[in-house]
Amino acid sequence: MNTKLETQKGKMFLAGRWVSREETIDVRNPQNGEKIASVAKASREDMRYAIELGQETFDSLGKWPVHQRIAVLKRVSQLLLENQEDFARTIALEGSKTINEARGEAKRAAQTLEIAAEEARRIQGETINFDQNEGSENRIGYYYYSPVGVVGAITPFNDPLNLVAHKVGPAIAAGNAIVIKPASSTPLSALKLAQIFSEAGLPDGMLSVITGSGGEVGDELVSHPYVKAVSFTGGTDTGKEIKEKTGTKQVSMELGSNSPVIVLADADLEDAVDSSVDGAFAAAGQNCIGVQRVYVEEAIYADYVEKFTAATNRLTTGDKLSEDTDMGPLITEGEAKRVEGLIEEAVSLGAEIATGGKRNGAFVEPTVLVNVSPEATIAKEEIFGPVVMLESVPDLKAAVKRANDVDYGLHAGIFTNNLNNAHYAIEHLNVGGVMVNDSSDYRIDAMPFGGTKQSGIGREGVKFAIELMTEKKVVNFKLNAPF
Repeated sequence: MNTKLETQKGKMFLAGRWVSREETIDVRNPQNGEKIASVAKASREDMRYAIELGQETFDSLGKWPVHQRIAVLKRVSQLLLENQEDFARTIALEGSKTINEARGEAKRAAQTLEIAAEEARRIQGETINFDQNEGSENRIGYYYYSPVGVVGAITPFNDPLNLVAHKVGPAIAAGNAIVIKPASSTPLSALKLAQIFSEAGLPDGMLSVITGSGGEVGDELVSHPYVKAVSFTGGTDTGKEIKEKTGTKQVSMELGSNSPVIVLADADLEDAVDSSVDGAFAAAGQNCIGVQRVYVEEAIYADYVEKFTAATNRLTTGDKLSEDTDMGPLITEGEAKRVEGLIEEAVSLGAEIATGGKRNGAFVEPTVLVNVSPEATIAKEEIFGPVVMLESVPDLKAAVKRANDVDYGLHAGIFTNNLNNAHYAIEHLNVGGVMVNDSSDYRIDAMPFGGTKQSGIGREGVKFAIELMTEKKVVNFKLNAPF
């Protein structure tokens, strides 16, 4: 199958059809600004039409059989693996990931869809003991999950394929139609995925990928009355704006973070360094669970800083398509300038640059900061770039207190060989996930994924996303004769 077709021709995928528009959006390689493709720039009317066709198709299918959903999802997973290299090249060209990182994302997306196929057969309700209530001895019944109808989803640039799979997979598994608005800077991976869904036999209308501005098509998507559930991954400020427009819809949001890692004196130091360096600089730090703050017990702090800095200096930054590159550019030069400004702000407040700190176009060197003021933005907010701060703490309790001292709570990591220390962190870290003897940057696609505070609402992960995209319906039989 040739997956290189329509995404190069200025089109979008509207309810099973490839359509063009007079206005287009250029997709550029952030490494050099080169135009690699164009896609249709949708209007509010396009989005409305996609949603209405989604509802129409959903209604026409009646109860779409589970075995057909499974067959489509399994076939898409297979096609994705068969075209893994082409998908990986697209991910790397339109986004920030290196070719090796992109291959990993393509493989994960196939796994996400395979999990969705498996979960489709497990969407099961339970019987209810109505006779627990006096006077209901002659009643029996159960509840089951029914699809909501049309799901709206908005995805970011940093995982342009797998995060789309995390929306589409659960929606299709549950029997819903879904309309996706991918990030305007990285729409090609989503369009390629739509293509193989079409090739796999997904009924026309059950999936649309609408490319356009968030202010126009995004607003229509989250506010349209036919859209019963909204799944959003992106920034906290945008998430708050969306929440104001969704009304009574079911909503799941995975938002920003400022993920901490704690390293205690009894930890495997080499492992803690290697895992945290990888967690800080993968995808050029544009990762919601990437390591941003590391709190190190003071007895090993100096050694940790030395080893962490040395490991960071071994990273190779450059051409994303080179097999030898460890880190590529940020998604735009504007984003790189924003990160550069945050580094400069931290330095102005007393921080020292242990390594890195320089910008060249859209590239920012992997940067390690020490002695960062608590008033610096990097200490409080999500930086979404290749910058990490290292801080000495006297003990575990102080580390946990510092880790919790932000308005986010997605993931945290702790390195320790003491079970009591691990459990203290698990109980007291106010986050959605604690990774023991790993950095915050660990996730599998079957686990519940989300956070506390401003890091989001609800949970992703296929099984848990299905809960958002379904309604529990109760059935009760009143029997005329007693048992």
